[in-house]
Order: sequence, then C-alpha cells, then structure tokens
Amino acid sequence: GTIKGFEYTLFGALGELGEIANKYKKILRNGDFVYKHREDFMEELGDVMWYTVALLKELGYTAEYAGQHNVNKLGVRKAQGTLKNREPEEVKE
Repeated sequence: GTIKGFEYTLFGALGELGEIANKYKKILRNGDFVYKHREDFMEELGDVMWYTVALLKELGYTAEYAGQHNVNKLGVRKAQGTLKNREPEEVKE
C-alpha cells in the first residue's frame, strides 16, 4: 500500500459513512420508519465494507485476518468480564 492509496480509500469510506448519516438525518427529519429503508442502508454498508477491505489491504492485512483478530480480542474481553452483550432489539414495524 501507499500513503496516497490509504488516504484515497479512507476518504472513500468516510464519504460512504456520510451518505448513511445523511440518509438517517432525512429519515429523522421526516419522522419516517428507519426499517422501511433497510435496503438503502444495506447498499451503502456494502460500499463501506468494500472500502474497509480495501483499507485493510492497503495496510497489508486481509479481511479474514482482521475478523479473526477481532474475534480473539472480544474473546479476551468476554473472559475478563468487560464485554457487554448487546443483543439487537426486536424490530417492530
């Protein structure tokens, strides 16, 4: 990877996250139900995932390695009792 490659990819990821935030802002403004827009969010999050994998590649890592590293990190936190279990709330339409 290169500094330019990292910067370009980072700003691409931030742009996609900004699109998600802007979409949510409009949903809040309009008093809309967020889960009506699940597919829109899924598409934008797919772009975020692509940029995340690209950023990892710029740093010399694979998505698989980073994922396993995170699972291991969370396993340690759970064993220490510092990991809070956050189950998703049930969606009510």
